[in-house]
Amino acid sequence: MADRKAELERKKLKLEQMRKEREEKNRQRKVKEGGEEKKVAPTSSGQSQDLRAQTDELLSSLGIPPASGNDSQAVVQPVKETVGPNEGAPATSAVTTQQASRRKAKLTVTKVGETNIPPRENVTYSKETQTIVVDTTEKEARGPWDYYDEDTDSIDVHPAPTHHKMPHVENVHPTLTQEDIQKQEEKPSAPATKDSPVTMVKKVIELSEEEKKQIMMTEEFQTFFNKTTRVVERALDEEIDIFVDYAGGESEDMESDLRAGERLKLQRNFFDERWSKHRTVTSLDWSKQHPELLVASYNANEDSPNDPDGVTLIWNSKFKKTTPEYVFHCQSPVMSSCFAEFHPNLVVGGTYSGQIVLWDNRVNKRTPIQRTPLSAAAHTHPVYCINVVGTQNAHNLISVSTDGKMCSWSLDMLSQPQDSMELQHKQSKAVAVTCFSFLSGDVNNFVVGSEDCTVYTACRHGGKTGISEAFEGHMGPITGIDCHNVPGQIDFSPYFLTSSFDWTLKLWSIKDQKFLHSFEDNSDYVYDVQWSPIHPALFASVDGDGRLDLWNLNNETEVPTASVVAEGGVALNHCRWHGSGSSIAVGDDVGRIHIYDVAENTANPKMDEWSRFVRTLQELKQQAVEREEESSLGSVSMTSPLR
Repeated sequence: MADRKAELERKKLKLEQMRKEREEKNRQRKVKEGGEEKKVAPTSSGQSQDLRAQTDELLSSLGIPPASGNDSQAVVQPVKETVGPNEGAPATSAVTTQQASRRKAKLTVTKVGETNIPPRENVTYSKETQTIVVDTTEKEARGPWDYYDEDTDSIDVHPAPTHHKMPHVENVHPTLTQEDIQKQEEKPSAPATKDSPVTMVKKVIELSEEEKKQIMMTEEFQTFFNKTTRVVERALDEEIDIFVDYAGGESEDMESDLRAGERLKLQRNFFDERWSKHRTVTSLDWSKQHPELLVASYNANEDSPNDPDGVTLIWNSKFKKTTPEYVFHCQSPVMSSCFAEFHPNLVVGGTYSGQIVLWDNRVNKRTPIQRTPLSAAAHTHPVYCINVVGTQNAHNLISVSTDGKMCSWSLDMLSQPQDSMELQHKQSKAVAVTCFSFLSGDVNNFVVGSEDCTVYTACRHGGKTGISEAFEGHMGPITGIDCHNVPGQIDFSPYFLTSSFDWTLKLWSIKDQKFLHSFEDNSDYVYDVQWSPIHPALFASVDGDGRLDLWNLNNETEVPTASVVAEGGVALNHCRWHGSGSSIAVGDDVGRIHIYDVAENTANPKMDEWSRFVRTLQELKQQAVEREEESSLGSVSMTSPLR
């Protein structure tokens, strides 16, 4: 314990001694520093006064007056007050400490941001920029009327500047670096103007041949390519008449053409070397949803056995393109086709094998999306007659084949018919139907033409289903039949027309089994006949001589009102009026479709056409009665068919 206390006492003494030594060193250091400052202060003051005098002399030599004494006094005064003799050593120590701290200041390097602000543009105007200096010698040499030849519109008159207190602000583009300038020089476009921003060029990625083929085989690319090629073809083939005279100069020429008898004028032809050549047009039909579209079916091409036997093409009459809008085909020749009236994207076809096929232009394929089976429940003979009847909410596809079987189908399901019926007359053999037509506004009653030279009326539903009556008068197979369907003041729906291999056309009424009139102006097979959709007394017919005839029964019943012969010595086998009644499409036996424009005074009916047609029918009925009386007296009968 005593040793512990002694050790503590020794440590306290040692600490006290160390503290005293430190205080002594601090006192000596302060005394030493104070002596140095007293020596340095007068020297610093003298040096500053000498520097001031030298500066004044230098300014005087340059012609600049030196600073006034007040300023110098103001600058020096704080120093004098600081170092005055009455202040003593503490003030002197403070001044020296500040000077020492100023001398010890350290400088550092910092980044300075540069901003390029262009100076304000001063716009000045002179008299020369506002007026034109006219040479006096040139002015004297001019004539009295030369003043009016001057282009006074080319004078550039600048408006006077408006002075206001708002600051002038300009758009300043960012400074271009060397890299931006190089990219701009490499760009192959027009140089950038003052106000145009610098655009960067996107690098085009090069694809390999294998990558290109993979993209071209995708369904998205095929759909895009098919759609865009149709649009480009329309644009390339469109012809614009830049010499249209809106003042009415063309009307005189049109009237002169009509006076010359040009009632039928060829507008254009539809023909495709790949799909139409060496094929016969078997049917035609205009679309009701898209009136410019025409569907045509073709039979087999015997010269090209590797091509599909059946082809259906959709043509566009609105544009001048020479290729079809859509190409569809199947394995059997297509004998009939039509647009599905309430489904604008669907096309229906009847084939030689008896199948009903369905195409859809929304699907990127040319083969049918649906087809009926080849079974006894459906057709097993060629289908020459198809039509969609009914309303938007309740409609069916009606088909009739040459074996006398009539089927009703739903377009949603073609696996089996919804209804079928055998067309037989008085329990005899089945009627070989070649054509049929529904009465206007009726989905139940219809008429059919057959190979046995007879026309039959038939009914789908009711107590008298099937064949009801027979109309004999032709001496050859019936090739075409059409019921009157022109709306108007008077109903002419009971009347229908037929064409035949016996070179004649006949007008009938379902109320009378004897024909009303026979048109015998043709000298070859008459292949088709159809009423005008807008004129009550007008119809068209085509024959094997390539003749297209227009008959207006209100004007003449013995000879056609207008006729035209197709070029090339072809046989015309189908005709279809456009829904507007102003044009007609006809097909021939070499795969070509001809579109004819009908003159307005021939196509458009007058107000009294319906009443005139009533009188015409009365006259024809009277002539039929007289003809029947003559035949009953033993004259040569013209109504008995050849057996």
